[in-house]
Order: sequence, then structure tokens, then C-alpha cells
Amino acid sequence: MAKESMKAREVKRQKLVDKYAKRRAELKAKGDYEGLQKLPKNSSPNRLHNRCNITGRPKGYMRQFGISRIQFREMASAGLIPGVKKASW
Repeated sequence: MAKESMKAREVKRQKLVDKYAKRRAELKAKGDYEGLQKLPKNSSPNRLHNRCNITGRPKGYMRQFGISRIQFREMASAGLIPGVKKASW
């Protein structure tokens, strides 16, 4: 499990990205790069990192489900993800 502080940092970054998205788009359209530099660093969407919603694991993230591969396998085996079943042939 990831530290709670790491999860909180990602949530904080996401809020900043959402807050400044409109202003960032306007500045980019104008080509005002000096104005872009004055915005907070964490308002850039490039600084976001996908994390598992359950454990906070940063690697092995599956976008379609929003969880890590490990949690996905456990939940799928337990039948907690609708429409997903183990392959057998």
C-alpha cells in the first residue's frame, strides 16, 4: 500500500489541474508562455500519475478499471468485477 501522503498529493494535484484547466487552455491558445509559467507547477496535467484507487500503487495501473493489476486479479477471481471471468481453453 502506498503512503497516505502520496495518495493525498495526487488528489491535490488533480484538484489544481481541474481548477486551472480553463485558464491554461486560454493562455496556450494565445501563445502566452510567460503567463503559463506563472501558474503553479502542479496545475500541469503532465505532473499527474495514475494510481490504484484501492491501494495507491503507481505501477501496473489498468485505466479501464482504475485499479492495479494485482487488485484486478484478486477482484476478478472473487467475482467482484462484472463481466470479467478467467480465460480457459
